[in-house]
Amino acid sequence: MAITAGNGNNAVSAKDNIAILTNPASYEEHAAARIRLTQALQTSLDLTTVLEIFLEHARAIVPVGGLVYGNGASESRVQLGMECAQTLNYRLQTPQQDMGNITFSRRKRFNKLEIAALENLLSTLIFPLRNALLYRQAVLTSLLDPLTCVGNRQAMEEALAREISLARRHRQPLSMLVIDVDHFKSINDNYGHSSGDDVLRLLASTIRTIARTTDLTFRYGGEEFVLLLNKTDAEGAAVIAERVRSQIEDLIIGTEPTCIRITASIGVSSWRRGEKGEDLFRRGDSALYQAKRDGRNRVVIAN
Repeated sequence: MAITAGNGNNAVSAKDNIAILTNPASYEEHAAARIRLTQALQTSLDLTTVLEIFLEHARAIVPVGGLVYGNGASESRVQLGMECAQTLNYRLQTPQQDMGNITFSRRKRFNKLEIAALENLLSTLIFPLRNALLYRQAVLTSLLDPLTCVGNRQAMEEALAREISLARRHRQPLSMLVIDVDHFKSINDNYGHSSGDDVLRLLASTIRTIARTTDLTFRYGGEEFVLLLNKTDAEGAAVIAERVRSQIEDLIIGTEPTCIRITASIGVSSWRRGEKGEDLFRRGDSALYQAKRDGRNRVVIAN
């Protein structure tokens, strides 16, 4: 494994995780700190918690204003503390995996002894960091619908609880679209389940294209999807719902003579103060089935 540093106000390189402290009197102190850090890092698999533990122990040895960790492969980014002008950047790697980049910063320039101390501590971070990334990927996979690559029902329930908490705390509106493909069973019966899968994938992609970056898309089950709209009231949600309905109606799946056209019915509900997530969904789902009863391919707003 290797730790490579550069591109900051300090530039050094340390291979095989070897960093020799130049102050013999502090060697035992740093060795003890390394042992304590190694033990502490084994207490969590959460990425942010692992980095918080590391920063806390590192600050006991070297004054650090903050750190930023980023990993493009896993789309992970964690910022702790303050970002300051003086930086020390590291690329963390094992022979099998790029572990991402970590940047330490503070107002005062790092000296050679402090750099050596940080590198000595960094070597203890490699495997706990790897385990945290693997755990994070496993959690994300468990919350992802494998067919459409949007969140699954469990992910929706967790996100809904979180978004309601935020809406309550900040007194912001929150709305939900419950979307269902009309006559989906006939698509499977007439064109086969493979074509049905194509429809669901395209539908999920279409919803995500229309949604804002802060909106959350989920496959609740079967051909039913949910779009969670934060900071959006009923009026705004109705506009987005009509846009989704219209875009779905314009979709063409496949080519002639076997091209498939679909429509969708959509129920819209907006969060009421004191309401739980299941109540918000239940009202949206009821509005959806009202849209079905009213003739399909339409939007109905929950009372």
